[in-house]
Amino acid sequence: MPEPTAHLQPASARDLSDPGAAHFAWTEVERATGSPTLTGNTVALQFEGPSTFEVWIEAIDAAKRFVYFENYLVRDDRVGRAFRDVLIKKAREGVPVFLVYDWLGCWATPRSYWRPLKQAGVQVRAFNRPSLGLGNPFGALQRDHRKLIVVDGDEAFVGGFCLGEAWAGTATVAPWRDTGVAVRGPAARAAAGAFESLWNEMGGPPLPTAALPEPVKVGDTPVWLIEGEPGKARVYRTLHLVAAKARKRLWITDAYFVAPRPISEALGAAAQQGVDVRILVPAHNNWPLVGSLSRGGYRFLLESGVRIFEWQGAMMHAKTSVVDGVWSRVGSSNLNSASLMGNWELDVGVLDESLAGQLEGIFLADLASSSEIVLPGRAAAGTRTLLSGMGVTRPLDPEGSLPHRIEQQLRTLRTAPGQLTMAPFVRAGALLGVALAGDRTLGREDRTVLGTVSALILALAALAAMFPELVGWGVAVTAGWFGLTTAIRAYLQSRRARVEERRAQEKSTAKSETS
Repeated sequence: MPEPTAHLQPASARDLSDPGAAHFAWTEVERATGSPTLTGNTVALQFEGPSTFEVWIEAIDAAKRFVYFENYLVRDDRVGRAFRDVLIKKAREGVPVFLVYDWLGCWATPRSYWRPLKQAGVQVRAFNRPSLGLGNPFGALQRDHRKLIVVDGDEAFVGGFCLGEAWAGTATVAPWRDTGVAVRGPAARAAAGAFESLWNEMGGPPLPTAALPEPVKVGDTPVWLIEGEPGKARVYRTLHLVAAKARKRLWITDAYFVAPRPISEALGAAAQQGVDVRILVPAHNNWPLVGSLSRGGYRFLLESGVRIFEWQGAMMHAKTSVVDGVWSRVGSSNLNSASLMGNWELDVGVLDESLAGQLEGIFLADLASSSEIVLPGRAAAGTRTLLSGMGVTRPLDPEGSLPHRIEQQLRTLRTAPGQLTMAPFVRAGALLGVALAGDRTLGREDRTVLGTVSALILALAALAAMFPELVGWGVAVTAGWFGLTTAIRAYLQSRRARVEERRAQEKSTAKSETS
């Protein structure tokens, strides 16, 4: 992919009545993101794990002053060990290296992984280990979900990439789809400040940061650093702002989309006023329960005119949004309450036509490997054949490399907007059943969870053997309650579906008679 070349002028310097102008006033973005406008940057897109990891390792290996390394999940596999090796190398060369990992995210990573780092002089910290402190009973739920590397205060990498083989792929398993950005300029220095803020929040020894020269402006792209902190809701506010500002299109990719109701309403309101709102989520979620919860919110969005697509690859882990081809957000924040309100996250907002165009191209390329979700009795946009029921999954097979597909989709977007026809129909619950039935290979995280669940089931079996009457009554009450509530819901949903199908048939008949 080419480096971004075309950048926008400040919004205040442009005619906001121009349909192509950036209609995001900097002061509004600053209020929503909680970040000052950081000008003078360059931003490059990263969207493939193997090449992204190579760039990261090369940047760390070239460090002269310090390395800040922060990631929610680090695996003890070939990817994790490659980063451990380069961090150890820099520490032995005398470059200060500071590493923060989340205790819960890395609970399956053995202690032996961290030991060589500490022995080499790397300052390693685990975020939010379990403790007996009762001052904040909900504090244990707060996680450091950021993915950040800062090198010398001059370059920063932000996005959704964790460190593990899942993101790099193997000879037989495709890598997870993810997205990040490489930022140079004053925004990289601000990212270093975000790391230092969290490090100090953890109460450890202060960072021995020497006085650095003023950051050099290396480009003309404005960036806003969105520092997610518990209770701050900065990405939440930002998404509300861009949903209100969007005029043509708002395209969102999210890995764990369980949007709070106000977010769904904001997206639905934009769609009802003619904005092309699309949401891309994974079909095969590595947390099946989250995938099920995500599908539970589809109906309201679909009825509001939002289009929803499920990506058919191994796992869609990206967290991005792009608005009207001018504004973009890339980072670690998922659109669910835990991420938006409870975690430490890090995203960047970027006002840049080139970056936004690349993200739109990636989005359209991903749609070519996706299936659209539609309500019963409705056809996907761009199709002429009305199929009965929920239909079938029929993703299009992508051809060529992802960069080539992006260029093809960008040309289509520029020449014939709105004319793309994607795979039309999918039964919303079928893919979850495929995952639970064991029809796909389980990743490391899946296997760990499966092992834990198995241990809990065995413990429950032992308890039932020792106290059968007690367990029996508990199972009876629980099963009765679930059975009653699900039966009522099934009846109500069935009645609602019949009413909708009858209305659709009446409309179709009336339309045929008038024509």
